[in-house]
Amino acid sequence: MDTRVRVNQLTNIKFTLNGKQIEREIPSSLILIDLIRDGLGLKGTKPGCNEGECGACTVLINGSAVCSCLYLAINANGKEIVTVEGLYGVGADGGLDPVQEAMIAHGAVQCGFCTPGLVMSIKAFHRECEHDSIKPDRELIKKSLEGNLCRCTGYVKIIEAVESLFADSK
Repeated sequence: MDTRVRVNQLTNIKFTLNGKQIEREIPSSLILIDLIRDGLGLKGTKPGCNEGECGACTVLINGSAVCSCLYLAINANGKEIVTVEGLYGVGADGGLDPVQEAMIAHGAVQCGFCTPGLVMSIKAFHRECEHDSIKPDRELIKKSLEGNLCRCTGYVKIIEAVESLFADSK
């Protein structure tokens, strides 16, 4: 019996997206960013390079930052996915996430194209550091941002925004 998945074969997947259970029948070749943007109508995740180099398409999959342009949607089955839209309402006042607040407070947002991916990468990094009780220095913060390209800000304000997230840490 041939158990290989065919390229145009439809496959049923179930996953959690921004706290909501999703079930879809999709072609096995569908890329996650296309499912998120075109299939589910969430336009916050941006297509940039489609090669995993720029980070504009970053989402969280089971808490880890992943370039959705390189991730087959079929692999989302059984996973928890969070897009930038899923961060709204988690802040202390039910509004923006602390990462989003820090980006705004430090002027780390300009054209906005790379911002969703940056926010998701920073969110994953912040959670990892908190989990491991790490207060990162500037070099570790820079290293954590290596997968995200921004042509507008020059990164200084982005780095300052990330540093502010750890200002009250041990």
